[in-house]
Amino acid sequence: MEIINKIKSLQNTEIRDIINQRLAEFSSFSRKDDDYWFSELCFCILTANSKAKTALKIQDKMGKTGFYKHPPEIVKGIIIDCKHRFHNNKTDYIVCAREHFRIKDIIENMDDFQAREWIVENIKGIGYKEASHFLRNTGRKSLAILDRHILKLMHEEGIISMPKTLTRNIYLDIEKSLRKIADELIIPMAELDLYMWCMKTGEVLK
Repeated sequence: MEIINKIKSLQNTEIRDIINQRLAEFSSFSRKDDDYWFSELCFCILTANSKAKTALKIQDKMGKTGFYKHPPEIVKGIIIDCKHRFHNNKTDYIVCAREHFRIKDIIENMDDFQAREWIVENIKGIGYKEASHFLRNTGRKSLAILDRHILKLMHEEGIISMPKTLTRNIYLDIEKSLRKIADELIIPMAELDLYMWCMKTGEVLK
């Protein structure tokens, strides 16, 4: 598979060090407190149907505790200032998510797949992609983040046909295809995602 050779080539560049640093940052989340975990959850709520850079800007302006402690009107104001398209829905989702502020403790004893199912079922505004994103950013390594960049790359590489919608079953089927690539490269899914995102965007974000 040609994509495997392309990733192997990237592994021989400075990109590997950048990705290893990012993975170390994700792993460090186990030592962080509830404020950091909730902030990351809200970041992933904001990435749905939006750019990661916009969500990062909002997260930076909100500060460590803002998502949980700011009144809804201030949360909404910051989201509007950062030019997020869905400020009403995103504000509502973030305020609703406060019910699960201690999400670190809630999912602590669940495996990656159980944790993802719990998040999808209980956190409004989050689907499989965003739930997988949150779990990867907080140290989990075995899930696929099927955003538009990854799906386009897989389509361009002849791995999948571009899906019209991402139902649960389609998501899990595509995830299996990615897992085969990760197994071939002997790397975790979290690492594969960063390489593929870099291939498509030229960047290594979270």
